Amino acid sequence: MENHQALVEMTSRRDARLLMNVALGSEPADLVLRNARLVNVYSGEILDDSWVAIKGEWVAAVGRGEKDLPPAEENRDMGGRTVIPGFIESHTHLVWYFSLHQFLPHAMWGGTTTIITESLETYPVMGREGVLAFLDSFRDQPIKLFATLPANVSISRRARGVPREVVRELLRRPEVLGMGETYWQALLQDPDAVLPNLEETLRAAKTLEGHSAGARGAKLCAYTACGMTSCHEPIDAGQVMERLRLGYHVMIREGSIRRDLAAISELSSRGIDTRRLILVTDGVSPGDLLEKGYMQYLVQKAIDNGWEPVTAVQMATLNAAEHFGLGAVLGGIAPGRQADLVVIPDERTIAPETVVSRGRVVVDEQRLLCDPRPHVYPEACRRTIRIGGPLAAEDFAVPCRRPQSVHVRVMELITDLVTRETHMALPVADGCVQRDPRQDVIKAAAIDRTFEPGKRFVGFVKGFGLRKGAVACSAAWDSSDIIVVGADDGDMALAVNRIAELGGGCVAAAGGRVTAEVPMPVFGIISTEPVEILASQLNAFNRAATGMGARSSDPMLTLVTLTGAAIPYLRICEEGLVNLKDDRTLPLFVDQDPVL
Repeated sequence: MENHQALVEMTSRRDARLLMNVALGSEPADLVLRNARLVNVYSGEILDDSWVAIKGEWVAAVGRGEKDLPPAEENRDMGGRTVIPGFIESHTHLVWYFSLHQFLPHAMWGGTTTIITESLETYPVMGREGVLAFLDSFRDQPIKLFATLPANVSISRRARGVPREVVRELLRRPEVLGMGETYWQALLQDPDAVLPNLEETLRAAKTLEGHSAGARGAKLCAYTACGMTSCHEPIDAGQVMERLRLGYHVMIREGSIRRDLAAISELSSRGIDTRRLILVTDGVSPGDLLEKGYMQYLVQKAIDNGWEPVTAVQMATLNAAEHFGLGAVLGGIAPGRQADLVVIPDERTIAPETVVSRGRVVVDEQRLLCDPRPHVYPEACRRTIRIGGPLAAEDFAVPCRRPQSVHVRVMELITDLVTRETHMALPVADGCVQRDPRQDVIKAAAIDRTFEPGKRFVGFVKGFGLRKGAVACSAAWDSSDIIVVGADDGDMALAVNRIAELGGGCVAAAGGRVTAEVPMPVFGIISTEPVEILASQLNAFNRAATGMGARSSDPMLTLVTLTGAAIPYLRICEEGLVNLKDDRTLPLFVDQDPVL
């Protein structure tokens, strides 16, 4: 599959005659890197005494020794250091924490020259205009940025789906490479709702990005038959092999949500064809970005876990480019390809020293030479928190006419992210259902901030651990909701109201005062702070949550995934509890009929 619009947009800037003249020696190159060890991802070789000639954004010629070496405006002796293609991140979520211009320097320092990101977080809160505003942030940046469209699978019926005409319009944009991760359960449960947009994507000759966590056998085959081309969800070698055999490009995830590379690396010694394996982060937190780095960390870890260096580099370059139909211009070092190069000490030491993006040296001797463009979002992107006025403690009461106790459905955390449906008897007092701290049962509520501002559902969660206070966040997954969990109704109201004042973010509150906050004023999801400050704020939020008893290793992540439409099994939104096994919206009380 070829992404024709992206290819046309890039190759329209390529002066083939000029590149021919440079290759033939009748026109000087802008830059020649010589005396290098070149990792050739096409042949799988490492070639000593190599050179690369660059003209404008493009590689004009490559060779070895002094034979055919063209004249150049700038000639750099690599001193035997290794040159590899620029890294391609194939699956991430840039609408998660960071402002783009704060994030990109860290990506560039690590040798990343192309990023393909999901855009799904923008649509539930701002629709088409939100996606367009995010895509506009890609313009005039030092590295290439592409996106996949929101499939908009949500447990909230108000928030799910994208009109077909909007999908058709967005697919015409060259920076859009396909439809983003589409949860297999939603497709199989309601094909009439999901298939039309997938078909539009295929008609546009663009990719369908998969999300097949938990699918196998007949269900995985049914999902694959709809045209899915990739999946980033396999967590072990067996799941990877099942998908490889069905024709997938399998994305091996090593990021802040999951770390699967070590378990999957047993495949490094099996002699399998690795050209459909791709390294991705699926999103990286500010703390991990500062501590570990970005794509360079993944490639280094792959090598450390037994993958051959050339294979590891292929998994972060050519394999990714070919999956998205961009192999004719990206992913390798050859004439007519974009001049995206990284200089490293040797093939086993992924420590970028110099980074070239589109023929321009953007990092040299680990110094950033080119600042990303700060993007000014429309004011509407900063006015996405609407809750219909300040909330009070009584807004989180759960009225009940039963005299002493009642059986309710409870989200029970069985891992930091996975829940199950548990039925429990909770006490009733003063006409309201109460928490049960002895059984670690506290309240969880989802408040709509987009479609019906202030509409909310209050339920219960077991295993979160809070003994006091509340934590809330407006970056709830797959939804237009603010999610709040609390051991005190007043603190729940305080946390949500503070988010409204901030225009979005995360807030911890206890004893009637705010104890930590992370402002996220863009879409209610994105911070405007430098990465270092953002990491400090998030650490303070998680410390505050832990200090109130939260058990998760990352309380913020546990909180925002309670609304997620892909992680088993019982989730919450403003409409109620939803069982992902059958997509039924369930009432709180066990003896009430579910909403089908």
